Amino acid sequence: MQIESLKVFCDLAETESFTKSAQINGITQSAVSQQIGMLERTFKSLLIERSKKKFRLTREGEILFDFSKQIIQLYDSCQHSIQEVKEIVSGTIRLATIYSIGLHDLPPYLKFFLKTFPTVNVHVEYRRANQVYDDVLSNVVDLGLVAYPMKDSKLEIIPLRKDKLVLICHPQHPFGTLKGIRLAALEGQKFIGFEPDIPTRKAIDKILKDQGVQVQTVMEFDNVETVKRAVEIDAGLSIVPLATVSQEVSKQTLHPIDLEDGDFHRPLAAIYKKGKILSPAMKQFITTLKG
Repeated sequence: MQIESLKVFCDLAETESFTKSAQINGITQSAVSQQIGMLERTFKSLLIERSKKKFRLTREGEILFDFSKQIIQLYDSCQHSIQEVKEIVSGTIRLATIYSIGLHDLPPYLKFFLKTFPTVNVHVEYRRANQVYDDVLSNVVDLGLVAYPMKDSKLEIIPLRKDKLVLICHPQHPFGTLKGIRLAALEGQKFIGFEPDIPTRKAIDKILKDQGVQVQTVMEFDNVETVKRAVEIDAGLSIVPLATVSQEVSKQTLHPIDLEDGDFHRPLAAIYKKGKILSPAMKQFITTLKG
């Protein structure tokens, strides 16, 4: 029996998915099944109740899961401590990020980090916000990058920085020459919004509601790139993080306007599962993001 087999078993127990467990460990689903079978033969116990309807550990499986987590945590802690003593920063970081952060905020930090620590491999997954949380909690990834971080007793949240929110419009729109605007001026205007479950959408809805402003939402999308394309064809106005439109502003395909009613920002954060042992590489990556 090896540490790797116990880790595969723990990943399977946490994700309740042979596919995800295989993905996390870089092996096939067949290899996952084989390692679980090996553990069952070693302990002479059925560890998982095989059912198409629901995944469930047996009582023996629950006992092995509890002890295996402790063994893996101790092993990781030992390995990372040795790396720190030897000043080694290497390995793989599995990262899940929402699209806007991954495309606009992350690249310069990632470029700097990989140049500084060339022996570290960073695997990036682009996901919706709810999927980032799921991936972090199920150990599919080591770290997540989100906006408007949700408090969760199972998560550690590391505040990073804040993106300024601005109104954007087509340069030929009547607002196209303005530098600043009051939110009241948006009353009844055609508006391009994010889908209702997107955290940025919820924050923008609150901003407009607090100001007593009702817009005419004509389109809804799940990512900022599509929102921008809709504004570029003059389908309506939108409110987005300023960092996400720098390229369009420089090309003069979008016009940004400051919101004069207040200082509106989108908070960004890194998240990881509480109790997770951070490798030297992960610690350095978080330090880079904070910097």
